[in-house]
Order: sequence, then C-alpha cells, then structure tokens
Amino acid sequence: MDGRMSAVLGDITRMPVDAIVNAANSTLLGGGGVDGAIHRAAGPELLAECRALGGCATGEAKMTAGYALPARHVIHTVGPVWRGGGHGEDALLASCYRKSLLLAKTHALKSVAFPAISTGVYRFPLEQACEIAVRTVGEFLSDDRTLEKVIFVCFDAGTLALYQERMAGRRP
Repeated sequence: MDGRMSAVLGDITRMPVDAIVNAANSTLLGGGGVDGAIHRAAGPELLAECRALGGCATGEAKMTAGYALPARHVIHTVGPVWRGGGHGEDALLASCYRKSLLLAKTHALKSVAFPAISTGVYRFPLEQACEIAVRTVGEFLSDDRTLEKVIFVCFDAGTLALYQERMAGRRP
C-alpha cells in the first residue's frame, strides 16, 4: 500500500490524526475499553454530541468532533459480538472498517487511526480480526487515493506483531 498503512504500539487517544476510530457500543454513550478511554479523553462534549446521534447499528459508523483529543474527529463504529462465527461476524467487522473509511473519505480526511475492533469484550478472535482489518483497509486503499495514512494502534506487542505480519503478507 505504498507505505500508507502501518501499525504502532500506543494509545489511540494520543494519536495526532484527522480521526480516530472508536470501537463503540450501539448506544455510542461510552463503555469500557477503547470506548471508555476515548470518551474520558475527549471530555463531556463528546457524550453530549453522541446522545444526539441516536445510536449506531452494528457494522455502521458515525462521526463526531474530537473535542479534547489530538484527533479532530472520532468515527464511532459498532463491531460485532463474536457468537462463534456463523452469524455474519466477518462481514459485519469488514463493514466497520469500510464504513469508517468511507466517512473519512467523504469528509476529505487524510489520516485515520483504528483500534482492533471487536477483539476486547466482544471476543472476536484476534488473528481473524487482524486478517479482516488488514485485508479490508488494503482493498480500500488500493481503490482510493484520498487517505494518506491509516494506522492500526495496538494495545500490546503481540497484537502489533500480528498486524505487522499480516501487512507483510505472512501468517504467524
């Protein structure tokens, strides 16, 4: 992807990008994990704007301002809860990445940072989620020149290694 896709170890709430992606719940009103961290870092204005959005369906995405975050925007997407793999989870997860990227493109954003959507309390298998994320983002970038940088922000070294392996075309 000509260097436009990368992975880093870090805290998504500190990423100086046009938008960070929030692995949100369907209410968009905050929660645990990445969702809670983003809401805490952005400040109470984010919650107020999210209340006005009326929630979000699984596989969809909505955008707000970033408020106190270094990112100018937050793209909220609701990943699927893992229920064994026979309930459309792969397609819903891929949709989260596509819909988030389409929002970024629609708003002429140049840089987006993603967490590992659905891999926390929603229990999506990490290796499978990583494969879907890298493939979906790669396909989008191959067809689009709007985005200059997509970063997968990894919470731990093991997750970072998986993303780096997938981007290099290797399997662990």
